[in-house]
Amino acid sequence: MSRVCQLTGKRPVAGNNVSHSNRKTKRRFLPNLHKKKIYIPEVDRWVNLKISSTALRTINKLGVYAYLKKLEAKGVDTGVKL
Repeated sequence: MSRVCQLTGKRPVAGNNVSHSNRKTKRRFLPNLHKKKIYIPEVDRWVNLKISSTALRTINKLGVYAYLKKLEAKGVDTGVKL
């Protein structure tokens, strides 16, 4: 399974570990992903999503249906049928 948020599209990025002596080695910064089962009362369905903490906070703020509608208007493919 890929480490990509279904809603925000966040994915791993590359960077460097920098030691005390300033030597640099490659590393990956992984997004903070969670598998969540979320209920959408407007369509009376449960959906399984792999989402980042940022997306989860936005869902708590706006509501899941409003957030999915907003993403749909932007043209983001979330994999959720409304």
